[in-house]
Amino acid sequence: MQLDRATGWFSGVTHCPSPNFNARPEGEAISLLVIHNISLPPACFGTGKVQQFFQNQLDPTEHPYFESICHLTVSAHLFVERDGAVTQFVSLLERAWHAGISRFGEREGCNDFSIGIELEGTDELPYTDAQYQALERLTREIRGAWPVIDLGRICGHSDIAPARKTDPGPAFDWRRYRAALQCNEDKA
Repeated sequence: MQLDRATGWFSGVTHCPSPNFNARPEGEAISLLVIHNISLPPACFGTGKVQQFFQNQLDPTEHPYFESICHLTVSAHLFVERDGAVTQFVSLLERAWHAGISRFGEREGCNDFSIGIELEGTDELPYTDAQYQALERLTREIRGAWPVIDLGRICGHSDIAPARKTDPGPAFDWRRYRAALQCNEDKA
């Protein structure tokens, strides 16, 4: 997978464009990476429902949980499934609707300046090796395009919206992820 910096789209991944995005504010620089988790229905994997959700195509009659969320218009830039397959919904140059009411440092409205990556999972279930490997590759490409995104500017949804969100949860191995990124930096 390789990022086309001119378009903000990755090659070597599935493209599934979402209507849930808009332009970043004029002059806004991308400077934050936010890690999330999602599974639909909760704790069910490989259903294709996340893709439907981010495209506003989720059928509320298929599962009781869907009825409570089908009205939401949300998206993420990228989604990493349990087997490491990556789907892109929004160009990284555009504003995906993943963070909601959020704050990083003194800045509110993290969607304006962040990239959102969803991992297929839950707060409690361990993520797969394939997911960590895909996430690390995506992160290296993103940081290559936006070097300001250092290790201190990579966070979880729970870090920018602590009163509302818990993801990626205690099952996410931050130490492993950061060590892999640090190892890559040391080799450069």
